[in-house]
Amino acid sequence: MHKKLLMVLLPLLLAVPAWSQPGVVVSIKPVHALVAGVLEGVAEPELLLSGGESPHSHALRPSQARARAEARLVFWVGPELETFLARPLRSLSGAARVVRLMDAEGVELLPARSGGVWDSHDQAHGHAHGGHGHAEEHGADPHLWLDPVNGRAIVAIALRESQALFPEQAELLAANAARLDARLRQLEAELAEQLAPVRAVPFVVFHDAYQYLEQRFGLNAAGSITLDPERVPGAQRVREVRELIRARDARCVFAEPQFTPRLVATVVEGSGARQGVLDPLGADLPPGPEAYFDLLSQLAANLRGCLEP
Repeated sequence: MHKKLLMVLLPLLLAVPAWSQPGVVVSIKPVHALVAGVLEGVAEPELLLSGGESPHSHALRPSQARARAEARLVFWVGPELETFLARPLRSLSGAARVVRLMDAEGVELLPARSGGVWDSHDQAHGHAHGGHGHAEEHGADPHLWLDPVNGRAIVAIALRESQALFPEQAELLAANAARLDARLRQLEAELAEQLAPVRAVPFVVFHDAYQYLEQRFGLNAAGSITLDPERVPGAQRVREVRELIRARDARCVFAEPQFTPRLVATVVEGSGARQGVLDPLGADLPPGPEAYFDLLSQLAANLRGCLEP
């Protein structure tokens, strides 16, 4: 009798919607780390991209599509970065709350750069606060998480949204957020000290993903190899980058794990420039609350290691 009852009830239990345990989904690892830190002890947000994939060209797998469909709260940067999420998010249930960080209050945006060669005027641009002003007129750079000040803004946003979803845990969430904010302030001070000796040293990156880090810490990026990370640069572009390396006396050219490193070896050949690696997403880092701190510390260490005499 009990077995028959269980056989009847089991399909009904499995069909209970995920709303009984509110789901939180985050698109990329650095943002996921900050959201996970706020939710520590309350819930575990699901990460869509592990870090080894490019958010510009990723396609949702069935398991990721299910997580997105069952979510009550979704954090993403915006269609400027995670193009694969733009259409699926439009089909979410009205009960789901979608937080687009490009539009979020408190996040400082920088205008997107063009041309792949940046002069002192580009380096001197200030922040456009709250997604308004110059950044809005010219299109904003979506790699906003690489500024720890924006990291603190993301924590504040995650706190507000999480308290609305888990009101009974409001005090614990607030304590988590306060602890994260203090750690992010300390991280900013540590990175500023670590990068100070190499601030003036020119370097070239694979694609224009590090402007927020450059601006916050006064770094001297000269340009990027590719103008579009999803398109392989042609022979003319390779020649232009080689000339850029010579003209600006770039000490280091950085590859990225999400893209083939052979191109970097090609452009530095015969130039005397070193090769390094910068990873804006933390491909090799385990997901979790520490990933954001590990990511920025790793970026600073790789920059200084390659740029020092």
